[in-house]
Amino acid sequence: MRLLLVHGMGRTPLSLAGLRRFLRKQGHQVERVGYLAAAEPFERIQRRVRRRLERLARSGEPYGVIGHSLGGLAVRAAMSGLEPGPIHFIMLGTPQQPPRLARRLARRWLYRVLCGESGQLLAREDFFAQLPPLGLPYTIVAGAAGHRGRLSPFGDDANDWVVAVEETKSRATDCPLVFPVGHTFMMNDPQVRQAIQRVFADDAA
Repeated sequence: MRLLLVHGMGRTPLSLAGLRRFLRKQGHQVERVGYLAAAEPFERIQRRVRRRLERLARSGEPYGVIGHSLGGLAVRAAMSGLEPGPIHFIMLGTPQQPPRLARRLARRWLYRVLCGESGQLLAREDFFAQLPPLGLPYTIVAGAAGHRGRLSPFGDDANDWVVAVEETKSRATDCPLVFPVGHTFMMNDPQVRQAIQRVFADDAA
């Protein structure tokens, strides 16, 4: 199957190199698309992802998409009206509502410099409200390795140090696949990779 990988904020396509190698060994044709959240507006990132999705759609072959964190939101925004759409969309640690950490950091100078416009959008309810609904098969992968308790910004909620498990849910009925992994490197975890492979193996069956 043809697959497109989209990395998260503050990362590069290299962050998905290990996952790409793993998926290629499973027989998939894997592409990546890159962006620089600190310097590019979200709309430009979205348009770039859209062009890659349109190219896959024109191929006439079934394809899937994996987005890590902000990459998942860029894919979601870019898929509006796309025909044919992906047969499955996997989101790795992608928030579906303003994550509390982004809301807390939004006014900090360093966060604004490192995360650019996209970092500010993550803290806004209206940004998430205008995203197109998820009208295709999708799987949410969430991490639960983050600290919990009185000193954690997440309180007692399961989290991956950046996003809480509950914040990855688009609908109340969503059931994320939860693994004991952190946000930044979850794509490198063997359990996460096997879960991804199982999803696409089932779709190809």
